[in-house]
Amino acid sequence: MFDLASVQESLRQFGVDGWLLYDFRGSNAPARRLLGLDAKPPGSRRFFYMVPAEGEPKKLVHAIESRALEDLPGPRIVYSSWQALQEGVAALVGDARRVAMEYAPELSNPYVSRVDAGTVEFVRTLGVEVVPSGDLIQIHESTWDDEQWATHLAADLVTTSAYDVAWAFIADRTREGGSVRETEVQKVILDHFETGGLTTYSPPNVSVGPHSGDPHYEPTAGGDGEIRAGDFVLIDLWGKLKKPRSVYSDLTRVGFVGATVPEKYEAIFRIVADARDAAIALVRERFAAGIPLRGFEVDDAARAVIRRAGREDRFTHRTGHNIGQEVHGDGAHMDNLETHDERLVLPRTCFSIEPGIYFEEFGVRSEVDVFVDAAGEVHVTGGLQKSVVPILA
Repeated sequence: MFDLASVQESLRQFGVDGWLLYDFRGSNAPARRLLGLDAKPPGSRRFFYMVPAEGEPKKLVHAIESRALEDLPGPRIVYSSWQALQEGVAALVGDARRVAMEYAPELSNPYVSRVDAGTVEFVRTLGVEVVPSGDLIQIHESTWDDEQWATHLAADLVTTSAYDVAWAFIADRTREGGSVRETEVQKVILDHFETGGLTTYSPPNVSVGPHSGDPHYEPTAGGDGEIRAGDFVLIDLWGKLKKPRSVYSDLTRVGFVGATVPEKYEAIFRIVADARDAAIALVRERFAAGIPLRGFEVDDAARAVIRRAGREDRFTHRTGHNIGQEVHGDGAHMDNLETHDERLVLPRTCFSIEPGIYFEEFGVRSEVDVFVDAAGEVHVTGGLQKSVVPILA
């Protein structure tokens, strides 16, 4: 349900005159969710909804879809012609001079950029500064309440214990020259999720040897790898409770099928773990000091550690992503590689920290989840893996 008072409070917080929300045939999913339209089929004509920092909102709808925004507050302007559309947008903007839209400059952030360039260009002709709405979207879509935080903690108990189940299963099957397939381990994890009341949008990634060097490898029946003694294994898993509004836990750990772990694996793991811990330390420091923190800065902190170790070319993805009711949420990502994410790391948001180093033979990633509560306290869930697990120890 659309919460006008809350939206206007956030507009004042970020110093913008208004938020001009626009959609054409479902092109702007964040705007539709904010307005409570996500469960309704999109129309075939453009609509605009202007929410000022103070005062009454206004809506602009096409004549053949004049009831498109009927459940939202504010007077309605109806257009048919393109001239009337332009006049209507100008009337909505009024004397506002700094307006948020789902826009991001150049190629900076496709998660925010949902409004076409021509629409932004026209709004600018009205003498308006168009600013990205990314932080506004975060406040209304990516922040958790206490109940959601509790669902994350409950999910974390199941996802964390899934590793004990998986390592034990691999150990049992690989002793005395045995083997087990990646998809068999995957099924054991999914069975554990089912027992623990978790659901997931896709199965976990169980990756042996060279497969672990592919950050987005997905095992499939008939094409999956066989795990034996002497193999390196990476498991990336994610799940949430089977209840409305639940949020995800998303973790990655690594193990070696042996009683002791070769130094070549431990050496790379130490670099990755140091990068992970440097990113977490930056988040803690900034919130303790009350200094704003942006997503790209967290990525920089992790990447600097890997760069000093001479492995930056092997760290081929962002440091982390927002987590919510979808495992990859719409809030700030910890990213200065794939995008330069300037969105703020806000209280009551959660994100992964998961640096990795990848080779053709094997790849190492360590992933935990970080939640900043309303008071700015930083919580790390999933457990900080300290070394590669010796699965047969």
